[in-house]
Amino acid sequence: MDRLDMRILSILQRDGQISMARLSEQVGLSLSACHRRVKMLEADGKISHYAARLNRKLVGLEIQVFIEAKLVGQRREDIQAFEEAIHEMPEVLECHLISGEFDYLIRVAARNTEDYEKLYRDRLTLIPSVAQMKTLLCLSTVKEFRGFHLAE
Repeated sequence: MDRLDMRILSILQRDGQISMARLSEQVGLSLSACHRRVKMLEADGKISHYAARLNRKLVGLEIQVFIEAKLVGQRREDIQAFEEAIHEMPEVLECHLISGEFDYLIRVAARNTEDYEKLYRDRLTLIPSVAQMKTLLCLSTVKEFRGFHLAE
């Protein structure tokens, strides 16, 4: 990947709907050369997909919660059972295997505290490989993910 690829990726992260003509102008390439580079970035998997970034609150998801989860053990079966259960929960936005006191960090968006409590009581606590969970309610978001910082 060269500087032009990094520039293309940075622009596409900010505006996935930018026209190829405008993108080519911004990076200083011909339309066909820019289009060819974008297609190569897609084929190489550097661009995995395009999506709209929604305003969580305006679509009715008022709260955001982070959950630290500790498993009963580190056996392959415990890890697999947990990860499979998490994949079945569309409310889970992200789940990361982490180091430290807890094993996983989970991010959830919910309409309200009652919806989160239902998810917690009826689904998360029923995962047999979970030994302990700690809920962290997000009071406000200072900075949201808007794309990776790529050195251009």
